[in-house]
Amino acid sequence: MQRRVFAQEFHHPFSGTAANRRVKLNDLKMDPSSPVLPATILEQTALRLGCSPTDKKLAFHLDEEDELKHLRECFCIPKVKDLPPTDLSLVNGEESCVYFAGNSLGLQPRKVKTYLDEELDKWARTGVHGHFNGQRPWALADECILDLMAELVGAQRHEVALMNGLTVNLHLQMLSFFKPTPRRYKILLEARAFPSDHYAVESQLRLHGLDVEKCMLMMQPREGEETLRIEDILAVIEKEGDSIAVILFSGVQYYTGQLFDIPRITKAGQEKGCFVGFDLAHAVGNVELHLHDWGVDFACWCSYKYLNSGAGGLAGAYIHEKHSQSIKPALIGWWGHDFKTRFLMENKLQLSEGINGFRLSNPPILLVCALQASLEVFGQTTMKALRRKSILLTGYLEYLIKHYYNEDKTNPEKPFVKIITPSQIEERGCQLTLSFSLPIKSVFKELEKRGVACDMREPNALRVAPVPLYNSFHDVHRFLEILGSAITSAKQTANNTALSGSY
Repeated sequence: MQRRVFAQEFHHPFSGTAANRRVKLNDLKMDPSSPVLPATILEQTALRLGCSPTDKKLAFHLDEEDELKHLRECFCIPKVKDLPPTDLSLVNGEESCVYFAGNSLGLQPRKVKTYLDEELDKWARTGVHGHFNGQRPWALADECILDLMAELVGAQRHEVALMNGLTVNLHLQMLSFFKPTPRRYKILLEARAFPSDHYAVESQLRLHGLDVEKCMLMMQPREGEETLRIEDILAVIEKEGDSIAVILFSGVQYYTGQLFDIPRITKAGQEKGCFVGFDLAHAVGNVELHLHDWGVDFACWCSYKYLNSGAGGLAGAYIHEKHSQSIKPALIGWWGHDFKTRFLMENKLQLSEGINGFRLSNPPILLVCALQASLEVFGQTTMKALRRKSILLTGYLEYLIKHYYNEDKTNPEKPFVKIITPSQIEERGCQLTLSFSLPIKSVFKELEKRGVACDMREPNALRVAPVPLYNSFHDVHRFLEILGSAITSAKQTANNTALSGSY
């Protein structure tokens, strides 16, 4: 059973004239209700510089004023020549690439290799003694970085565990939170959830012998729209809530880049007696989170996207402290036993409270090293500061795309780009999802040839994510320059294909 509920298109007033007052970069507060829009800041700053908002001079100026620009030096930025799809006849291979794929795999923090070498050296020199010695004792290694992670998701330390992969953690949590009854047996999620979430929900329903078609409620956008309206989500919760056991949404939708209103969805679901959980894979390290204060029941996330821990990195899980006595793990491992008596080996379970009782095995030290290197970079700033830069960085990308590639009804031959992601800053993170009037595979291929790293998702989406930790305003300007060349080549290819097909 699917609920076809549809979401609003958003139009950002980027073409308006600049406000009279002089706007500084820091006027763009984290508070999404701030009246100062990215377009206003861009136009005001360009006005002060005596240039157009599309001029490269503006990008360089914004980078000079960026208080977070030093963080870029904490990461390894690939060279254009080292990216496999690059065509060196088209670009300077010695330049750094334009890396806008942090929503898929974050860049490597420079300290990763140092930390890995330290632990490999300790293993070589001390063997088994590494479990309880050194800067990061292996048996306790995940707990050494727990405070940094808890701060990023807005949780208490004892509400967070670092363990497993995202889907494993989701299954462990669903086994405890999804307890269907004859009255309450459905799970609500967005229709285009990431496949892992979709399959996890399907398999949990089948595990309980339930009919997937009847018990899996999937929110659809309205006809002709790409994203979900919050009022439609809340309406479905109000209508179906008495029969919904668990609401599972993304924090940020992986395909569209839409940031869901986590506190409102949580409140609405809990008022109807539902447990509310979130997959935060595309939200953690991207937007501000306050899981504890929002009262979210449970959440899980991976760490290799915006958290830059490397492919298959150590995942995170959260359960609100209000469930510490009432929610118990269905599957138990040694590491869920209380630390004080864990090594007595008496096989008399003393289960740790809350999420710590869900831990199964000792932490993987090499994965901890990679995650530590990234979390320490986050520790040099705040999510509020990163979000402030992100709003302007992605706003700059949106501004330039709309300037150059808005659809022109009077010129149907002109290629255009549609932005699927909502324009309201409170409804998106770093990522913009783009669709093209030209064949997208051709555009993507031409971008890759020219040293751009982003990703294409079927059927017709290009996901582009300027990340405030390591991307610059100059990266955004370069992307638009390269996009122009890519579109010209893709259009020529399309024309040649059409001509050859006419013979």
